[in-house]
Amino acid sequence: MEPAAPVLDPMAQTALRSLKDIAVPAPVSWMPQTWGWALLGSLLLAGLLAAVLLRLRRYRADAYRREALRRLAEIETRIPDPLSRRQALGDLASLLKRTALAAWPRRDVARLSGQEWADFLHEHGNENAGHDLERLVDDLEYHGNDVVGTLPSNVCDDMVSAARTWIDRHHVSA
Repeated sequence: MEPAAPVLDPMAQTALRSLKDIAVPAPVSWMPQTWGWALLGSLLLAGLLAAVLLRLRRYRADAYRREALRRLAEIETRIPDPLSRRQALGDLASLLKRTALAAWPRRDVARLSGQEWADFLHEHGNENAGHDLERLVDDLEYHGNDVVGTLPSNVCDDMVSAARTWIDRHHVSA
């Protein structure tokens, strides 16, 4: 059972009926009030759009790198086996050439071989990758299975690591 509400005197009832709600001000607008803020917002939006477009352009331009790294992972699984090592090293040298052909004009890359090709790899990559790949592109791919099959695994791992570094980090001048 509920307790009974207290009975108010007539003066209190009249005072309560004459009360009005509190007047709340209108909410503050988020729209800029001056043209300077609108200009700054437009410039920031244009800068953000330009950054997104440049990033998208770079992502598309680096598609050949992603494809080359995917193929390098396939080659890397074949290198530890001494029977398939010679073919895998040949594929690795071919992959480097195809990667360079995707990045530079054909007239600059296609004719390179031997020491010129090794110098090109060294010039456009970092120092270590160029030197490690020099043995591969200079003469190793032309040796028989008896020489290539007896290579220590760390030499092959160094070549794969150097190829990955070169593919991932070579710089193409604009």
